[in-house]
Amino acid sequence: SSIVGSIGVIFAGFGFVGALDKLGVERRVHTSGRNKSTLDPFLPEKPEDIERIKTLETDIHAVFIDWVKSRRAGKFKATDDTLFTGEFWSGVRGLDLGLVDALGDIRETLRARFGDKVEMQVIAPKRGLFQLPRLGLAADVAAAIEDRAHWTRFGL
Repeated sequence: SSIVGSIGVIFAGFGFVGALDKLGVERRVHTSGRNKSTLDPFLPEKPEDIERIKTLETDIHAVFIDWVKSRRAGKFKATDDTLFTGEFWSGVRGLDLGLVDALGDIRETLRARFGDKVEMQVIAPKRGLFQLPRLGLAADVAAAIEDRAHWTRFGL
């Protein structure tokens, strides 16, 4: 299954205020531009920095929503208040909400769109210098399972 949705914006960081003092480390920062050290993790948060980040998040979220709406026009089966909260769902639930057109894997989808003669070239990662070649049927089965797991990770 796939995870779909997550139509939102997040900004995350850490606050290490006082950590360097406890370690006996003197921090030195030199900048040009009065806002260059916005949200510096070693300084207390400033309300104006938080306000600026919130404004950026809102702007980016609006662009993201418009982009999704333009590509899924007429397909949504839920309200904006449901779809654009940053929440995420399984592929099955995403189908119910109109976030996806169908469920399937990449091979099945390509065959449905382009016919049975479509060929896919799977490009495996290069083996390292010290990796031994796979030997025997058991290794081939293990490799096939591993390859499938990689595709499944991406919902394909």
